[in-house]
Amino acid sequence: MDRSVDFYTKFLGLKLLGRHEIPQNNAEIAFLQDPEGKGARLELTLYRDQKKFIQAEYEDRVFDHLAFEVKNMRKTISMMRKEGITITDEPYQLSPGGSLIAFIEDPDGTLIELIESK
Repeated sequence: MDRSVDFYTKFLGLKLLGRHEIPQNNAEIAFLQDPEGKGARLELTLYRDQKKFIQAEYEDRVFDHLAFEVKNMRKTISMMRKEGITITDEPYQLSPGGSLIAFIEDPDGTLIELIESK
């Protein structure tokens, strides 16, 4: 949980709202949100009895990815690269003058799209 909370606060600028134990499931949950408190909340759940997480191959995924807006793609990707974050797709534009997008993986292999709006 610490690794994931650190990732989402450090690289995506989310604020940790709180962490809570769920003894009935031997689990812990953490809630994060943008610093202004205007966006959706992200809930992370750690099940301590689950020994490994297996992410399906890309073609077999039903859930594809999360997306987050970043203010400065170049700075964000550079910082992530220095920390060894997996960058699956380098920044690119789908159309001239359009938003800049890139794809990375969080510490558990969840695919995340980064978007810098133009």
